[in-house]
Amino acid sequence: MPSASALRLQIESALAHKIPSALTPTARLIRPVAATGIVALDAALEGGLPIGAISELCGPECSGRTGVALSFLAHQTQDKFCAWIDTGNALDPLSAAAAGVSLSRMLWVRCGAENPQPRPSNHFALPKQCFTPPEIIRGLHGGGHGNHPRQEVKGLAEGVSGLFAPRCAEPQPPNRPTCKAFEPGPKPEQPAPQRRPARRKSSSPWTPLEQALRACDLLLQAGGFSAIVLDMGSVAPEHVSRIPLATWFRYRAAAERAQACILLLTQTSCAKSSAELLLRFQPATSITAEPTVFTGLQVSVEVARRRFASAERNVTPFRKPPQSARPTRRTTNWTSRAAWAGEP
Repeated sequence: MPSASALRLQIESALAHKIPSALTPTARLIRPVAATGIVALDAALEGGLPIGAISELCGPECSGRTGVALSFLAHQTQDKFCAWIDTGNALDPLSAAAAGVSLSRMLWVRCGAENPQPRPSNHFALPKQCFTPPEIIRGLHGGGHGNHPRQEVKGLAEGVSGLFAPRCAEPQPPNRPTCKAFEPGPKPEQPAPQRRPARRKSSSPWTPLEQALRACDLLLQAGGFSAIVLDMGSVAPEHVSRIPLATWFRYRAAAERAQACILLLTQTSCAKSSAELLLRFQPATSITAEPTVFTGLQVSVEVARRRFASAERNVTPFRKPPQSARPTRRTTNWTSRAAWAGEP
């Protein structure tokens, strides 16, 4: 006599095409996706990056994660608005425009960028007396009456005292030493007040990182952005891993409410279970047509985790299917060619 689980499996298989959820609960809704513009990556992700969720793009520098983010924004900025939160001030607007991103539809938030201080002006300017004509003296030289010519020479010694030695024809008053007043007793010397050392500017990476997290909070609360890229690729992994998990959970709920895509560009995974998609990039390999001509990069990415994958069948069993301890991860490769290399 077959067991209950075998009978249930037979009934489900027989009614799968007519009544998909005859004995099973309703399957979870698969999130819509947005294309990244890279054919190989879209095929591996079955359409693109999920909408209304967090996607992590982890990998070392020069691994291709920024190129994927720019390609994704190039498709999103055609009819929508996006934001790029730059923690390390490393985004090049010219490269973004060359990748097809519409800069008029992208908000660039630069965290940690210092405002340039105004430089001191070294411009030499002549005094106003040099541009105004002197007053006409009506005296002995101009006809009529006026002061005596000797009075006109007064003050000449003080005017030229900085140009010549202190010797002058006019007699100098003698420098007599001033007598100090007698004090009955020496006053006790009081110690000089100790001044606190000047507070140096903090060089900790937490300052721009906190600005980036606050900016992401404000953008999610304001709404209107279809994609928000939080670029933390220049921040050390030990600082990124100290961000509380409650922050990523809050971002996940806000992204689902606003139907916005959040892309995290980091060196290591930090969002944990709050991220729906995790892509691990391997160090890219350079491609050269000649020993001295750089033509592109060979990018390799691995789909490390997908929270909600599309089901192969329309029947969802009650029990979780057995999984291997070492699941086989799919690796996708594509070639990113330089602009001067042309089409392959």
